[in-house]
Amino acid sequence: MSACLICLREFEGAGHYHTHCLRSLFGAARVPEPVDIDLARLYTIGLAMVGRVSISGVQRKISVSLSADRRTLHVALGGGLFILKPQASTFPELPENEIVTMRLAQLAEIDIPPCGLLPLEDGTPAYVVKRFDRTDAGGKLRMEDFCQLAGLPPKQKYDGSAELCARLVRQYTSEPLVESLKLFRRMAFCWWSGNGDAHLKNFALLTGADGVVRLSPAYDLLCTRLAIPADRLALPVGGKTDGLTRRHWEQYGQYCALPSRSIDRELARIARTLDAAIDLVSRSPLGEAGRARYIELLRSRATDLNDAPAPAN
Repeated sequence: MSACLICLREFEGAGHYHTHCLRSLFGAARVPEPVDIDLARLYTIGLAMVGRVSISGVQRKISVSLSADRRTLHVALGGGLFILKPQASTFPELPENEIVTMRLAQLAEIDIPPCGLLPLEDGTPAYVVKRFDRTDAGGKLRMEDFCQLAGLPPKQKYDGSAELCARLVRQYTSEPLVESLKLFRRMAFCWWSGNGDAHLKNFALLTGADGVVRLSPAYDLLCTRLAIPADRLALPVGGKTDGLTRRHWEQYGQYCALPSRSIDRELARIARTLDAAIDLVSRSPLGEAGRARYIELLRSRATDLNDAPAPAN
């Protein structure tokens, strides 16, 4: 019994993927051939893409597309329908970390795009995700990250707060109450999953083909505590980036204008999800040490979120 490298659910048989998972990600029942470039060249290609495609920074994030016969992925200097992230020399297991965290988000009923792991030519896994701001016909949907919406330059992506995000959602979305609930759920998930890099550029609003402005699907989700054990939240909640209690999340929910019953339901969702989350991490492609640390974090923070509210100071 092994786990599919897309959905991370168990399955029997040869290979590493469910057929339906391959179809959901690549639109074909077979695994595309590995990208025809080696890791040494990926960083150079990433640098060359800066300013030419909408992938920020100089991280090894490569825009790729499927060939017409859907058999091969190739580098796309423009209009790629996928983003590929290989292993990083600085921090190990980032692709495995990202697919696990994205699937945990899905368990918590957070919208995510099609994504999975794909082996490169050298056998190492890379994380691949389908772009949700592109249509299959090659068109582009309007997407603005929270740095842009706040009128801040990219270098100030850490100069915000969870409260700023709530104000942007209220100001710019078509259905503020619906999207505020989704934002609260995502913020709480980022804390539960130890994501210290959820900055302003990792939240965005997407205008759909129907013209409705919504919170975009989640992206760039990682448990940064696996790489940096003492990592804190990128965006403070109630002025705090660590040591948050249920009371802080209740206060943030109130700031988001959510009724108490909705706040309680969202925080209880994490407790209900815990057992399934532990099962998912246990069968994930993370190494044994990473799995153990992730599970310990999830258990500890689920307890913090569902303890009786601490008395106000």
